[in-house]
Amino acid sequence: MHTVSVDGRHRESELTARAQIRDAAIECFAESGFRAPFREIAERAGVSPALITHHFGSKAALRTECDTEVLGRYRSMKTGAIPLVGTAFAALVDDVTHDQAVVSVYILRVLGAGGHAADSFLTDLSSQIGAVLAAYEEAGLVRPSRDEGARAQFFARTMLGSVLVAFLTVEWDTPEGFVKTLVSRSGQFTLPLLELYSEGLLTSTTMLDQFLRAGEDSSAGTSGAAGNERNDN
Repeated sequence: MHTVSVDGRHRESELTARAQIRDAAIECFAESGFRAPFREIAERAGVSPALITHHFGSKAALRTECDTEVLGRYRSMKTGAIPLVGTAFAALVDDVTHDQAVVSVYILRVLGAGGHAADSFLTDLSSQIGAVLAAYEEAGLVRPSRDEGARAQFFARTMLGSVLVAFLTVEWDTPEGFVKTLVSRSGQFTLPLLELYSEGLLTSTTMLDQFLRAGEDSSAGTSGAAGNERNDN
């Protein structure tokens, strides 16, 4: 009994230390980029650099776990905000939390670093965004799409692309400072975004209708050609 209890406490302490290291790494990566050394992460987590190596082995493994955690937090934050969107959106914009800012800037760090890791992360993030949009659609806040997956991917790239431009060109000191500047009422992001998504841009559906009809005609032509081939045979 005593041995099992000790092992249980030891396992719990290991999991806690691992989570502390991961959370500290997320903050350090957001603030300093992925070049942040183990020493900086260890200092923030209150552990030794050797303990980071013990739990994760390498920075690549640590970053992979951080990526997974950030994606989960992103989805939770966005879906958790649903009750406030229709009733207290202005307050939601003004009240940027530390964790929200860290998650946002971490995502931008991943994309800014580029490479295979960024591409893989963007694919996973698009899936999370698709789930978030589905939750907003169920809540009656977002219109349905003819292609939910394509919309999620487009949303991820257009939204993050515009934010990434600001991230790379605006001077900022902390993740909170950057995000608050981005969404401020006097900024150049929130108003155009809400205007575009709430009121739309085009004055009619003419181009959409033509695009959809062209797709239908193309499909019909392909089906007809296939049918002719079968008849010829």
